[in-house]
Amino acid sequence: MTNPMNSRSRAARWTGLAGAGAALVAVCATTAPAFAATTATRPSPVGSALHGPAPVDRQALARLMAPDDVANGTMVRITGPGVHLTETTGQLSRDPAAYFRIGSITKLFTSTVVLQLVGEGRFAMDTPVQEILPGTLPAGWAPITVRQLLSHTSGLGMPCVAPENPGSPTPAAVVAALTDPKCPAPQSPVTVQQYNGMNYFLLGLVVEKTTGHQYADEVQRRVARPLGLRHTYLPRPGDTSVPSPSLAAPVPDDPWAWAEGGMISNAPDLDRFLRALLGGRLLAPAQQAELFRMPALSATAKVPFSMGGLVRGELDDGTPVWGKTGSKAGGVNGLFGTQDGKRVLVYSYTAVGDDADRQRRRAEDFIEAAF
Repeated sequence: MTNPMNSRSRAARWTGLAGAGAALVAVCATTAPAFAATTATRPSPVGSALHGPAPVDRQALARLMAPDDVANGTMVRITGPGVHLTETTGQLSRDPAAYFRIGSITKLFTSTVVLQLVGEGRFAMDTPVQEILPGTLPAGWAPITVRQLLSHTSGLGMPCVAPENPGSPTPAAVVAALTDPKCPAPQSPVTVQQYNGMNYFLLGLVVEKTTGHQYADEVQRRVARPLGLRHTYLPRPGDTSVPSPSLAAPVPDDPWAWAEGGMISNAPDLDRFLRALLGGRLLAPAQQAELFRMPALSATAKVPFSMGGLVRGELDDGTPVWGKTGSKAGGVNGLFGTQDGKRVLVYSYTAVGDDADRQRRRAEDFIEAAF
């Protein structure tokens, strides 16, 4: 990919980042989520040796952060050996611990809890979700495994009817809309890897059914508290607020997206979380390997996801970079790191409009500047 804002030769290769960051816009939608991915093909690895990240391109970063027709305010945090910066532009808070809605980055917390449960032997990656949640999916549907939900290879579609209380539906109501008799059955056999937040609504229900506890409480018990993430949580139903200081002017927004995209956090917490996840502090070795294992269908996917739910990108020398994007209530966010977790990028900006291609290019440019 050619990037006029970055003269380094180690340009990142990415596919469909904007598609990976889209929160579900409306559960009653009959088409794919907003921010559809581009049609570029995922590249093969290049180079025989993998190297550490290059120095941060601060000039490119400064240009990217200047308010423009993509973002009117941006926060970027990059940390790792020899680099620790947090910079903010526009009308965003200068407090480095300011809160924001993380949107679909929530999915990484969900996948982490699910992989922990796999490691504990509560179920297997290839256990059909129908065995864990009997009666939740129609009897005529083909088996859908935990692995397929995590990696967006389930073949699930979108709800074709509005859920009960559409302004603030419960997870059960979202799934009920998905499984309404009027809606088509999932693709079977599955022939494409297709990003879909419905997978993570089902995984949230899997967490609750398996543990007997609320999803939000399991995230706190298993991830947030052990890592000291004091600013990371899922708001309770009906709580439309963002704590102070908020990164951007707070916009009331219901947390109905739940295990798919409902959480709130801040840049230091997300940095610490991804560093721990990639560094092997949260998962047993077998489940850690799933984070970086790519399903066969990802080879031609618009958005390539691993078995553990991470988006995979690649620098020109073959160095992989892993993470997730997320959008919610006008904020567009990204969280990426090197495979060893030694360098981590967090960004969040207030979007001007909703042009998917511009947001995708902005994500790619941030990654190039950071790594």
